[in-house]
Amino acid sequence: MILSRTYRPEDMAGCLALFDSNVPLFFDESEREGFVGFLNDQALRWPYQVIEREGRIVGCGGHAVDADGVSVVLCWGMVDNGLHGQGLGRVLTEARIAAARATPGVARVRLCTSQHTQGFYARFGFEAEKITPDGFAPGIDRWDMVLTLES
Repeated sequence: MILSRTYRPEDMAGCLALFDSNVPLFFDESEREGFVGFLNDQALRWPYQVIEREGRIVGCGGHAVDADGVSVVLCWGMVDNGLHGQGLGRVLTEARIAAARATPGVARVRLCTSQHTQGFYARFGFEAEKITPDGFAPGIDRWDMVLTLES
């Protein structure tokens, strides 16, 4: 059974295990400190979800309304590397897009991802706005992508 719920501070170890399972292809080790900072601060202020299967955290991700008030930014979404391709990322992404659509005044969803996952997000309608080679770390390009929401 899959359970989606709000992140709690005691979930940090499980979320860091997800991060670690995705190093070095999807995240660089140097990004871990930023994720820890996010979990200590932003994940408690903005909607951040964990997905559990059989009592184990298998996915996490959140969103935040950007300072411009018309964009939602997807934050730190990930699924256990051993569980890729099982639909967990789709469920997590669809839930975050639905939350963006339900937020008054929001017209678009933004995210930063890598060349390894940009195709996954393109299937939801996200389009590349900017590509920065090695933007996250050597060998991990940064893809800034946007999804325009229908009125």
